[in-house]
Amino acid sequence: DNLLPMQRKSKISASRKLMLKSLMVAKAKEELEQEILVKEEEKQKYLAEKAQHVKFSEMCLHAKIDVVDEERYDIEAKVMLNTREIKDLNIKVLDLRGKFKRPNLRRVRVSADAILRSLLGSKHKVSMDLRANLKSVKKEDTEKKRPVEDSDWRKNVEAMSGMEGRKKMFDAAKGSAQ
Repeated sequence: DNLLPMQRKSKISASRKLMLKSLMVAKAKEELEQEILVKEEEKQKYLAEKAQHVKFSEMCLHAKIDVVDEERYDIEAKVMLNTREIKDLNIKVLDLRGKFKRPNLRRVRVSADAILRSLLGSKHKVSMDLRANLKSVKKEDTEKKRPVEDSDWRKNVEAMSGMEGRKKMFDAAKGSAQ
């Protein structure tokens, strides 16, 4: 009993088996085509119901698009008008510049007090004397130094050469500073 069952020989012949398979495939093909037709009919029915809403919303969209197009056209017309007006005004400005000559500017001496008065108006009370803080130099001192420097330069070069010369220059500078 527990032995493996031997393969049974089928009672249907191979040709009969092939014919049954082909009939089953044909029947399945028919049912598939029928199912496709049913789905297509359902789709058409659904679209027919919803199409009324879609057509209405499409009409609304077209109306909105028309309004937006009109606004865009109006804005474009305004922009073109403004650019044309700007070009005309630029041409007028250039024409006006060409007709008038600019006068040559002259140098005018103005004191610091006058500048402060013009900038500050009546608030300016302090007068500025810019030369008051300058160091005064006597002409006699400069005239005395020149003859020493105008002496024979060859002697001066020989005397100042080497480290001793540098020391002399340093001492001379130190003595004049005191």
